[in-house]
Amino acid sequence: MKTLEIKGSLRQDLGKKESKDLRKQGIVPCVIYGGEKNLHFSAHENQFKKLVYTPDVFLVKLEVDGQAFDAVMQEIQFHPVSDSIIHIDFVQVFPDKKVTVNLPVRLTGSSVGLLEGGKLRQRRRYLKVNGLIKDMPDRLEIDLTDLNIGESMKISDLVYDNLEILDPPRAMVVGVVSSRLIAKGLREALPEEVEEVAAEEVEEGEALPTDEAPAAEEEGSSKKEFYKEG
Repeated sequence: MKTLEIKGSLRQDLGKKESKDLRKQGIVPCVIYGGEKNLHFSAHENQFKKLVYTPDVFLVKLEVDGQAFDAVMQEIQFHPVSDSIIHIDFVQVFPDKKVTVNLPVRLTGSSVGLLEGGKLRQRRRYLKVNGLIKDMPDRLEIDLTDLNIGESMKISDLVYDNLEILDPPRAMVVGVVSSRLIAKGLREALPEEVEEVAAEEVEEGEALPTDEAPAAEEEGSSKKEFYKEG
């Protein structure tokens, strides 16, 4: 997993007025928990840009007034109007203690079904996994090479070393469905169950995919809550 260093300062006054004053200066109030006690600190918003405005997941190396912590971002709050960061929660991680993290999915390979004119439907861009922080990769790769029209990959089809996927086993991650032309021209040749899926997908009118990061429908993903201690 990628790492990012952030330096902050301890907060002495935890009142709303102080928090408001900090935000006016571009400083973000934060808290880290999961250790012996909760620690309240603050850091300038510029330090969080690489952490927040990216699909990547980071192990954060926090330094707060000389104290060092390894942590992952748990939750982030944005201002409803300006969209500026107003608060971030971190959870402390330890080498021998498992943690639950939402890791981004990366699709690889040239799907057989896509080469034949099918369309990609990606249901999940992140998967919730549990494991030691040392075993967490930057992304969870899924090879689409053998995926044909009418086929899909479910959570139960995926296996990663030393990681447990916590999403429902029957949930679909990605699949290839028939395009309008394929559905019309090959309707008689398709198996009954594939034909039903094709007809359903055509009716919904999904967008055409791009090479590796296809625009697709996503389900079950939260933009605010990312991590949970396991």
